[in-house]
Amino acid sequence: MTREHIPSAQAATWSGIAGNMGLAVIKAGVGYMANSKSLLADGLYSASEAGSALAGLFPSKSVRDKRKARRGRFKEHSSVARPGISVLLSVLILMGGLQLAISALGSLSGSEPEAPGKSVLLVAVAALAVKEAIFQFQYRYFRKRNQSQALAYAQQHRRALYCSLTVLIGIIGSMAGEETGLSMLLYLDPTTALIASCFVLHKGYRMIVDTVYGSLVQELEQEEASDFKETVQRVYGIITIEHLVAREQEHDVTIELVISVNPRISILEAQEIANRAKTLLLTRFSHVKEVQIQAIPYDPGYPYKSNHELPDHEATLIQ
Repeated sequence: MTREHIPSAQAATWSGIAGNMGLAVIKAGVGYMANSKSLLADGLYSASEAGSALAGLFPSKSVRDKRKARRGRFKEHSSVARPGISVLLSVLILMGGLQLAISALGSLSGSEPEAPGKSVLLVAVAALAVKEAIFQFQYRYFRKRNQSQALAYAQQHRRALYCSLTVLIGIIGSMAGEETGLSMLLYLDPTTALIASCFVLHKGYRMIVDTVYGSLVQELEQEEASDFKETVQRVYGIITIEHLVAREQEHDVTIELVISVNPRISILEAQEIANRAKTLLLTRFSHVKEVQIQAIPYDPGYPYKSNHELPDHEATLIQ
């Protein structure tokens, strides 16, 4: 089962990397030839997304290496490789974003800029459609296997969508300025390029922060998992905690939880128990922003006996 999931997960991740790199090359190339700094900035942000996803492929390997190191002697070359590659990609992204911001400021303070051509608008719209298609493919895959990962991916896509829409507004506004003769609208293209460069700089900054503090965050999750479990076990109706994973995304914590309940209770009662556990976690821990709970019937290996009987027509978890 695991062997089948790993290639699929890698295929989904690599499809996103390849898609973002392809969009980055097309948008950056067309933006450079058409002298559209906003489209060039959008292409750089797509490249930063690909770089971030590429750097994200390494933590799982280093975590496995550290586990092996605890069991015996093991060389830590791979654990050193991940920070080195991540920092290198982060520095390149930061340098590109800074260079683009300086160029955009130069266009704003210089002579009247030229409006981009129609090809720039077509590429921007087509790239936005392709990006949305890639997102739908990856989001559906991650949602089936990891709710927290799907949530984090949706947040990243939201930032990319904001960046692309900002660039699209700048391109349309600049073209409208050329058609209407309003010279002020021509400055929308370099203005949105400056805004998009801020998105790129933020992406590079987040990559460095994740590289430096990523291991500390994982250790913190292991320590807090016991607090989460202790809180959930206080909820009446929960028999055991089958699975609990807490992940930190930026400053927020998301929790995946699988609980077992009496298999003879109704589906609605199981949902009420799950909702009580979710509410308790959200109210007690202020840094917990998202809780995904699944209730399954308790299976101790022998028929579960309960003095609580339901009518035959009412659906239960084991029906």
